[in-house]
Amino acid sequence: MIYLDNAATTWPKPPEVVQAMADFMINMGGNSGRGTHSASIQAANVVFDTRVELAELFGLKNPSRIAFTSNATHAINQALVGLLYPGDHVITSSLEHNAVVRPLKALERYGVSVTEVSGEPGNEFSLEHYRQSFQKNTKCVITLHASNVTGTLLPIEEIGKIAGEHGVKYIVDAAQTAGVFDIDLETLPIDILTFPGHKGLLGPQGTGGLALREGVNLKPLIYGGTGSLSESENQPDFLPDALESGTLNGVGIAGLGASVQYLRSLGLHVIRKRELELCQQLIDGLSEIPEVKIYGENNALNRAPIVSFNIGSLDSMFVADRLDQVYGIRSRAGMHCAPHAHRMFKTISQGVIRFSPSHFTQSEEIAEAIQAVRNLAKEFERTV
Repeated sequence: MIYLDNAATTWPKPPEVVQAMADFMINMGGNSGRGTHSASIQAANVVFDTRVELAELFGLKNPSRIAFTSNATHAINQALVGLLYPGDHVITSSLEHNAVVRPLKALERYGVSVTEVSGEPGNEFSLEHYRQSFQKNTKCVITLHASNVTGTLLPIEEIGKIAGEHGVKYIVDAAQTAGVFDIDLETLPIDILTFPGHKGLLGPQGTGGLALREGVNLKPLIYGGTGSLSESENQPDFLPDALESGTLNGVGIAGLGASVQYLRSLGLHVIRKRELELCQQLIDGLSEIPEVKIYGENNALNRAPIVSFNIGSLDSMFVADRLDQVYGIRSRAGMHCAPHAHRMFKTISQGVIRFSPSHFTQSEEIAEAIQAVRNLAKEFERTV
């Protein structure tokens, strides 16, 4: 089996992740912040240590500015609902995942207005259109860091700088880049970073969070028990408690802490270099197949570790199924929960096949995947 669906969730996970989760379940098992007994304190220490690891990874001096969520979608909803009120205006891109599109659509029904910056292949985010999109009531800008459809990187430093010049907050969805790229909130003009734990960070599913710059305050999305100020009916107003109601995923956070330690010990530059090589190998090999159309940049430097393509007019779901059933290659096909991006690339009916390697992927596996696509392209040629 060749696993090329790391943009959906990474696999395999480092052995340290599995061990940390097993250790939590076997030897700890307490509920963080819900007691003074040793099991609860051990769990609290695990949660705190993971918070510290993430803060250091993302360039935050204060670990309490990391708030845990169940996934990146939860984090994005917390950021948007926590920041926007009726009458506010928000700017976004035409590449966004439904994790951004749908909450914005819901907020529109409550009086929030939305401007989507147009784009086209090769110029997926028009900075000129973006500059013209600001209004007196613009409250925030939200964009992904890299497209989950094509891997295209947006110029987040320039986008954030322009947002700052207008005095508005910038939210970045790092679903495809956290754990792969160096994202330093001390130097980048990002106010809120949302991230999943189970993709580039190599942690387990059911984990994610927000990293908030000093001075950024959000109203909670969820209210309830936090283990602090239990005598009060009001939600705590300090981080991270304000945004962390209910029992945290202790075992998942234990695994996430181990994965971040693994990443930091290996070095993000090592991971990025390896994935660049694999993506360029994919691009170069697929480009040699006449029936294949690749979407996005031909230079892997301008991508997250994602390469999407189609074979002629073949339905992408059909191709992905053949890759799986005949060649044992796991990929992702279809809409990727990003219909606006597919409209831009004119693939709304066909979808695309997405290969997304990780640094665990072998060059020989990439070569096998390219050969499998070549074989399927020959089959397609015989049928037209």
